[in-house]
Amino acid sequence: MAALTKDRNTKERAGVDFVDPVAAGKTIHAGALVVLNATGYAEPGSTATGLTARGRAEDAADNASGADGDISVRVKKGVFLFANHGADAVDRTHIGSTCYIVDDQTVAATDGTGTRSAAGTVMDVDADGVWVKID
Repeated sequence: MAALTKDRNTKERAGVDFVDPVAAGKTIHAGALVVLNATGYAEPGSTATGLTARGRAEDAADNASGADGDISVRVKKGVFLFANHGADAVDRTHIGSTCYIVDDQTVAATDGTGTRSAAGTVMDVDADGVWVKID
């Protein structure tokens, strides 16, 4: 591609809403913490390395009987409330730091000695759980 020689209508996205193909054999519930696996397919958050936090599932997506990409899920980036892991709890000293994925609704303070992927940035902690920014 060469440099522009005339005006161009460059498309734009807000960068918060996505539609991702779901991994084979996976079910994602609405409201779940969604990750992209090593091959770029969406699945529910879990304790594993190599996952990329994508956001919150806007709808349910049941690909339990399907192949990679047979269905898609709407995902939104933002700040969401997730459960706090009791044994490795996030507290107010972690605000501004990274928290880590335990499952599709729970985050923890540490990477579990290298067994958990990053969820996002801790924005707040209250009695209801941990507010996590996924961007």
